[in-house]
Amino acid sequence: MLKLFPEKVSNCETGSRRQFLLEVGALSAFGISLDSVLRGQAHASQGESGALADPSNDTNCILIWTRGGTSHHDTFDPKPNASADVRGDFSAISTALPGIQFTEKVPLFAKHAKEFSIMRNLNPQNGAHSTADAFMLSGHKFNPSVTYPCYGAVIAKTKGFKTNIPPHIQLGNNVDRRFNGGLGGYLGIQYNPFEIPGDPNAKNFTVRDISPPSGISIDRMKRRQQALSAIDTLQRQADQNQNTFEASDAHYQNAFSMITSADTQEAFDLSQESDKTRDEYGRHNLGQSCLLARRLIEAGSRFVTVSSGGWDTHTNNFKGLERLLPPFDQGVTSLVLDLKQRGMLDNTLVVWLTDFGRTPVINSAAGRDHWSTASTMMMIGAGTPAGQVVGATDDTGSRPVGNEYYPADVAATIYSKLGVKLDHYFVSPEDGRPLIVCEGQPIPELMG
Repeated sequence: MLKLFPEKVSNCETGSRRQFLLEVGALSAFGISLDSVLRGQAHASQGESGALADPSNDTNCILIWTRGGTSHHDTFDPKPNASADVRGDFSAISTALPGIQFTEKVPLFAKHAKEFSIMRNLNPQNGAHSTADAFMLSGHKFNPSVTYPCYGAVIAKTKGFKTNIPPHIQLGNNVDRRFNGGLGGYLGIQYNPFEIPGDPNAKNFTVRDISPPSGISIDRMKRRQQALSAIDTLQRQADQNQNTFEASDAHYQNAFSMITSADTQEAFDLSQESDKTRDEYGRHNLGQSCLLARRLIEAGSRFVTVSSGGWDTHTNNFKGLERLLPPFDQGVTSLVLDLKQRGMLDNTLVVWLTDFGRTPVINSAAGRDHWSTASTMMMIGAGTPAGQVVGATDDTGSRPVGNEYYPADVAATIYSKLGVKLDHYFVSPEDGRPLIVCEGQPIPELMG
C-alpha cells in the first residue's frame, strides 16, 4: 500500500498544490500573482534587495494615479481671467492660501490647501496615452528597446518585504499596459505590482490570491493543509531530490502562511474601519481605495498605487469632471488628513500624478484634448513642505513660465524621499549593460 503514496503525493504536488494557488487567485496577465510575489520574496531574502537603498530610511509611498490626463485648468490651475473657451464652465474659488485659487470642483483641497504642495510648473514632455503611463510612473522616457521599472518595482527590488504583505501593490486596473507602464520592466515580473482589480466599495469585495476560494473557510483550508503535510512526511522518506522538494514545500508553505495570516486578512478587511472613517473617505471606489491603501501601508506594504480611470475627457469634459472630481477631492484629502492625524505623514509620501495636461482651448465636443507641455501634480509627506503652490503657467495654461520640472525630476524627488540612491545602476539581464536608477534632479521646493 505504501507504493500508492508516492503517486498520490505526485498528484498533490502537480495537481492539488498548484490548484491551491490557482483556486486562491486566478493568475493575472500583468499584475503579479501570489506565486510570483513569493518568488520575489525568496529572491529578496537572498540578499540582493537593499543594495541600492538607504537601509535606515523606512519611508513608504501611496501614489494616486488618475489615468487619462486630468485637466490642470479644471482642478488646481484655473484661468478665471482667460476667455470663455479657455476658462471653461467651472468657477475659481479662494483657498486657504492667500491669493491662490482652485476650481469650485475641489472645495476640500481649497479648504485644506495648507496641508499640501501643489506643483503647477510640471512639463510632462508627452501627450500620448500608454507612453505616459510608462514615463510618468518611472521617470524614464519611453524606450521601445528597454522597459524601465516603475517606482513601486524599484522599491520592491531595493527594499524587499517588510511583512507578509507584498511590498508593491496596485489597487484597481487603471494603468495602461500597452507599453508596459507600471510594471517591473527589466527587473523582472516578480517586481510587478500585486494587483487588486476589484472595487473596495463593493459589498462583495474580495482580494484575489488573499481571499480563500468560495465556500472554503480558513479552518477548512488549515485541515486540508494538515492532511497534505501528513502525506508529505511519507514522501520525504522516498524523494530522491530532497533539496528541490524542500524548496518547493517552503514556497507553498509561505503561500499558505500569507493567505491564512490574521494580519493579512485584517489588512484587507475594510469592515475593521468605523462607519465614520469610511464615510469621511467617501463610499465610492476611489475613497475606499485610498482608505485601503492606508491600511496596507500600516500592515507593511512599502508602495501602494491607487489607480482611477475615466479621465480622458475629449468629449463633455465638464460633465465628466462633475462626476470624477468629487470622489477625488474627498478621497485624497481625507487620506492626507487621516495620515497626519495618525502621525504617519513623517514616513509616508503621498503623490498624485496623471498622464499629462489638457488643451487650453475647449474643443467642439465640449472637451479638452491631450496637452504635452503643462500639467500639475500634488505631493505631501516625508518632509515635503506643506501649504505651497510651486511654479506657474502662462495666462492660458499652455506651458510653465520661468522654471519648469520634468517627470525625471519627479522620479528623483520620490526616490530621494524613499531612500533610493539616484546614481546607482541596475544591470540589464539581457545584455549586461548598466541602467541608471534615475536621470533627474530632486525638486528643491518639494524636498524641504
